[in-house]
Amino acid sequence: MTTEPPVRASGAQDAAASGLTDPFGWLAAAARERAHAGLTRRTRPRAHDDGLLDMAGNDYLGLTRHPDVTRAAAAAARRWGAGSTGSRLVTGDTTLHGELETELAAFYGTEAALVFSSGYAANIGLVTSLSGPGAHLVCDRYNHASLIDAARLAKAAGARVSLFDHADAAAARRALAAHPAERSLVVSDTVFSVDGDLTDVSGLARACSDAGAALLLDDAHGLGVIGDDGRGALSAAGIAPDDRGGIVATATLSKALGAQGGAVLGPHRVIRHLVETARTFIFDTGLAPAAAAGALAALRVLRAEPRRPERLRSIAHRLAAGFRELGLDASTPDAAVVSVRAPSPDEAVAWARRCRDAGVRVGCFRPPSVPDGRSRLRLTARADLDDIEVKRVLDVVGMTRPT
Repeated sequence: MTTEPPVRASGAQDAAASGLTDPFGWLAAAARERAHAGLTRRTRPRAHDDGLLDMAGNDYLGLTRHPDVTRAAAAAARRWGAGSTGSRLVTGDTTLHGELETELAAFYGTEAALVFSSGYAANIGLVTSLSGPGAHLVCDRYNHASLIDAARLAKAAGARVSLFDHADAAAARRALAAHPAERSLVVSDTVFSVDGDLTDVSGLARACSDAGAALLLDDAHGLGVIGDDGRGALSAAGIAPDDRGGIVATATLSKALGAQGGAVLGPHRVIRHLVETARTFIFDTGLAPAAAAGALAALRVLRAEPRRPERLRSIAHRLAAGFRELGLDASTPDAAVVSVRAPSPDEAVAWARRCRDAGVRVGCFRPPSVPDGRSRLRLTARADLDDIEVKRVLDVVGMTRPT
C-alpha cells in the first residue's frame, strides 16, 4: 500500500515557495530582548499551604479565607453551580448579583452599581461606553493598564486622549481647558497600585465640575481601605458621589473584599447605559455566583467590623517607617501598598527570590508595570497581620537587601 504525501495548505506552499520565514519566528528575538532587559516573566503556581507569609497579594482585610466568606462562596456554588452559564443578559444573572449591587451602592453612597466579571472589564466597559467620537479623555500618566487600554480603545473609536502629570489636578484642569468638548471625561486611579499614593480627588472633582466634565475614578485600591469605615476615596475626600452627578467609580471585588470580579458605582442613568452598551458586560460571561456570594459576605463582614481598614493602614505605615529606618527607599503609603525601590530589574527579581527563600512572599514590579521605569519590591499590608509577622517582614526584607 502506498502512502500519499501530506497535503499542505496552499498558504503554506506559497510561503515555502517564496522563501518567507516562520510567521512567529520574531518571538525568539523578542524573548531574548526581554531576557537581556531583566523582564522575563513566568507563572508560579502556589500551594495552599506553602508556609510563606504572603505580602504580595491584595487580600487587604484578610477576608479571602474568612469563614463567613468561604462558607457563602461554597453554598452559592452548591446552589447555582460552578459558573454563571452565560452573559448576565442571557442566563448569567442571579439574585446574588442583585443583592451585591444593592449593598455595594449603599455602602459606597451611589444610586446604583453594576457587577462585572473583573475590575479590568469594568474599566474597559465604563470608559468606552461613556466616550466615543468627539469625546475628550484626560488621563493621569500613571493610570492602571486597564484604564490605559480603555483610553486606547476610545481613541481608536474617535476620541481625543490627553495625558496630565501624575496626581496633578491643576494639570488636568489645563488639559480640559485646552480642548473643550461636549463630552469630556477625566480618568484616574484613586490609589495608584505601584506606590500606593492617593491622587487629589477633591481637586479633580472641582476641575471637572467647573468644566462640566465627568470624573471616572478607579477605586480598586481604595474601597475597603480608606474613607469612613473603608468606604473608599470619595468618602476620604469628603465627597458624596450623588452630590455631583458627574462622578462614577469602579472597584474590584478581588482586593479588600477577598473574592473576584469588578463593579461600577454611580448614577442610575449611567448604570442603565452600561447595561445596554458596555461590550464587556453584554458579551462577557457573568461573574460566577460563588465569587458574588463571597464578595457579598466580605462586604457584610467589613460593615460589622469597621476597624479593619484602620488597622490595615496602621500596619502599612509601620512597614514603611521600618523600611526607612533600615535605610531603604520606601514609599509613604496612603492606603495599603508599600513599595521599596531596587537598583535594577534583575536585582529586584533576585531580592524577591531571597525573600521567598526566607519565608516571605513579596511582589516584584518591573517595567512595563512601573510607569517611572524603576523596579521595586511591592508589599501589601493586611489587617490580619500580628506584631510578630510585621517584624518578620521587616527583618527578612532588610536581611536580603542587595549588597
